[in-house]
Amino acid sequence: MNEHPDPMASPAPVTELIDPRTGEMAGRGNDPAAHPSSAPARTSTGYVIEDGPGGAGPAPYVTVVLPCYNEGAHVLKEIDRISAVLEESELTYEILCIDDASTDDTLQVLRDAQAHYPAIRVLPFRRNGGSGTARRIGTQQARGEIVVWTDADMTYENERIPELVRILRDDPTYDQVVGARTTEEGTHKWARVPAKWLIRKIAEWLTKTRIPDLNSGLRAFRRDVSLPYLRLLPAGFSCVTTITIAFLSNQHDIKYVETSYAKRAGVSKFHFVGDAYRYILQVLRMVMYFDPLKVLMPPALWMIALGVVKAVVDMVRHPFYFPASTVLLVVAGMMIASLALLSDLVVRSRDGV
Repeated sequence: MNEHPDPMASPAPVTELIDPRTGEMAGRGNDPAAHPSSAPARTSTGYVIEDGPGGAGPAPYVTVVLPCYNEGAHVLKEIDRISAVLEESELTYEILCIDDASTDDTLQVLRDAQAHYPAIRVLPFRRNGGSGTARRIGTQQARGEIVVWTDADMTYENERIPELVRILRDDPTYDQVVGARTTEEGTHKWARVPAKWLIRKIAEWLTKTRIPDLNSGLRAFRRDVSLPYLRLLPAGFSCVTTITIAFLSNQHDIKYVETSYAKRAGVSKFHFVGDAYRYILQVLRMVMYFDPLKVLMPPALWMIALGVVKAVVDMVRHPFYFPASTVLLVVAGMMIASLALLSDLVVRSRDGV
C-alpha cells in the first residue's frame, strides 16, 4: 500500500554536505575559508582541527602556522612568546599548531595549552608528512588574511612577527616579508654556509633577483596570493625555498628584514647531504616550472656552438669528414633547444599559475 506524505508534517531536516578544501588547486572556488561554517574545519586529508573551549571565534587577521614534530619540551615556551607579542599588538590572530605525528608528548602539550591560550587551534596528523606538508595544509586551512610561517624550535625572532605583518598591512606593493638571517647557527655549519651560498647564488641567477636568505623559515605573506602556489610545495624543508622562488618568478615583490638566528632547542631534523641535494633540485624545478628557457637554452646553445667550431676545425684538418663526437654535440644541442622551446610553449599555454 502506497503511503502519501502528510502535507501538514514538518519537512525532514536537511543535511549539509561540507566540501573540504582540495590541495591540488587550492585557491579555487571551493575554498572553505570563503564560506565559514560552524562545523569543525576538515582538511583534504580528513583531519579535524581542534579548537579550545571557546571555539574558533571570528576570523582573525593573522594566522601563525606552527609545525611541531617532537617539540614537546619547548613548544609551550614558543607559543607563549608568540602569544605575548601578538596580544600586545593591535592584530587579531590565531595560532594553528600542526602536530606532525610526534612520537613524544607534543600533541598532549598542545591540547593542554588550549585551556590557557584561546587563540590556539590544533591540527594533529596521523602520520608524519614533513614540514612542507604541514605548512601547505596549514596555509590552506588558515582563516587569516596574512599567514605567518615560523618554527617551534626557539631559533627565530618570533617577537618580530607583528613587524612583518604590519609591513604587509601598510604597504600593498609587497606580497611577502621574509626574516633574513644574518648568522648561521645550524648543525654542520662548516658545510651548510658554503652550500647555502651556492644554492642561493643559483637561485639569484635564475630569478634575476638578489635574495639575502633563500630558506628562512620566518616569513609572512598574503594568503590569497599564495594559494595557487601551494600545490608546488614539496614535503620537506625546501618548501620555504619554493614559496620564495614561486613569488619572485611570478613578479610578486618580497621585502627582506634582517633578523638574528639562535641555536635551536632540541634535535635538528635537517640532514645535510639529502636536504642540500633536494634544495638544488627544487630550485631548478621551480625555475623550469616558470621559465624553462633559462635552464635549458644556455647549455643547448653552448653545445651547438662547440659543435660548429669543432666541425670547422674538422673540415680544415680532414675535408668533409665529421667525427661522431662533432655530430653528437650539434644534434644533442638541437634536441635540448627543441625541448626548451617545447617546454616554454607548454608554460605559456598553461591556464593559471
